[in-house]
Amino acid sequence: MKKLAVIGSSGGNLYNQGGNDPAKMMREIFVQAESAGMEIAYVQFIGTDTTMDNISQNAKARLWTLEGEREVSCGEDMTLQQVNEQAKKNDAELAGMVRNGQIDGMILLSCDPKGVNFEALTEAAKKQIPLAGTGGTSMANTQAMGCRVIAASGTTGTTNRTRAISAVSAFAKEWKLKYSPVIGETAGGKQNQEGSIWKRINFRGIMMASMPGFIAMALCLALSKIPGLGILEDVFNTLVGFLPIVLSAIAAKQISGLDEVGIVAGIVGGALSVDGGIIGGMIVGILAGIFAYYIISICFKYKVPGTTANIAAGGVAGLVAGFIGMFLVAPAAAWGGNMIKAAIDWALDYNAVLAGGIAGFTIWFAIIGGVYHAAILPIVLLEMEASGYSFLGCIDLCCLIMVCAGIQLANIVAPRKTGDRVASIPNLIINLAFGTFAEAAYPFMFSSRKVFASTIVAATFSGLLIGALNVKCTAYVPCFMAPFLSNSKVLEAIICMVFSVFAAFILTAFCNKIERGKEKAAG
Repeated sequence: MKKLAVIGSSGGNLYNQGGNDPAKMMREIFVQAESAGMEIAYVQFIGTDTTMDNISQNAKARLWTLEGEREVSCGEDMTLQQVNEQAKKNDAELAGMVRNGQIDGMILLSCDPKGVNFEALTEAAKKQIPLAGTGGTSMANTQAMGCRVIAASGTTGTTNRTRAISAVSAFAKEWKLKYSPVIGETAGGKQNQEGSIWKRINFRGIMMASMPGFIAMALCLALSKIPGLGILEDVFNTLVGFLPIVLSAIAAKQISGLDEVGIVAGIVGGALSVDGGIIGGMIVGILAGIFAYYIISICFKYKVPGTTANIAAGGVAGLVAGFIGMFLVAPAAAWGGNMIKAAIDWALDYNAVLAGGIAGFTIWFAIIGGVYHAAILPIVLLEMEASGYSFLGCIDLCCLIMVCAGIQLANIVAPRKTGDRVASIPNLIINLAFGTFAEAAYPFMFSSRKVFASTIVAATFSGLLIGALNVKCTAYVPCFMAPFLSNSKVLEAIICMVFSVFAAFILTAFCNKIERGKEKAAG
């Protein structure tokens, strides 16, 4: 197994691009090296609390070294001068390892060839072991020493991940090792190898991550109704225009796995295709993430400097996806979104009560069957994009969250089992305080067919009332805020919410009483 040493410092420009978090930066290097079958055998990194441009020797600094196989640890806080003296001793140790053939290559991160890294780099020049790294001035000085640099780049525009991939790619090519860059993570947190990018396309993840933007928009609309705050309606209109960019940026980041680079690609692509609405924004973001991933992989394969690779991945991928979105995706996405919104409006105009009843009846089956996040949530966001509130959002709030709150309340006041009371209290708080966690009803619904049936009945009647009162609002907000995020029907929204809780409470409490009677008779 090839052994690598990592040397350097938080540097000037590097400090603002990952060097301020040495532990995170080293983890990226460990992950990429392991993927290539390489071992990080030595670490010597000087970390400071600020950029090293014009830094004082009395500034606080710490020396980071290798601890175990895949961890780094830092020494005590000292002055930079003291840390440099300590680092010179480590430099002599590393020089000996290079001299004895214990190090096969070195990754340089804004190192100091004329100072604390002089001895190790001198030995590296003698042995002509391959070196790769970033830092314009430091890499130039390293090459001037006669070192064999196989990949060099400035720091500008790079990230912890792209720097690590660039260096390890160069070593893998040098030593003819099989290497699949680890870029991004799956939904479960496991890291993805090259070729697994399609598994990262997760519509639910993109939608849920975008929810804060929609809630912010709804808040602005609600506040704009307060006398004297009418100017916020312009803010609302601005946010509506930026929502496709938000979804595009999130999609590109998640799919590319390139953090800041993916975000840039998504923003560029989304900005060019805002006419496609949130559907267009999401599609373009997915394209931007895919393009960014493959562009940067090709760049690293052919030893393109990290700065250039990042620019290509973020800028070119964003432009290509944006042009596709502008001329192809946006018109189709806008048409599709308008058709969905028109269908909802038609259903409400035709028979709002029937539409509400059907929606209330089916909403629990949708969330239990896993259809909610794939089908209903996108429609909720489409409605909110158009007006700031949603019919299905109100169905979500009342028929799911408030009904769930009623179930929890019943199991606090009149539980079937004593232990149910303890579990229900925090669930009720979450339902009311945060407007989420309908899944808290599952244990009670699945353990009793009566409770399951009563939940569907409560949700159906809540939907009928929503349709009758023509209420639109949103979930995912504290219950006391929801009425004020409605279509100017605060009282009607409160009535629907209270009815939902009360209906679920009465029906569940009645079911619990029947179940307790049966258990008592059987015992």
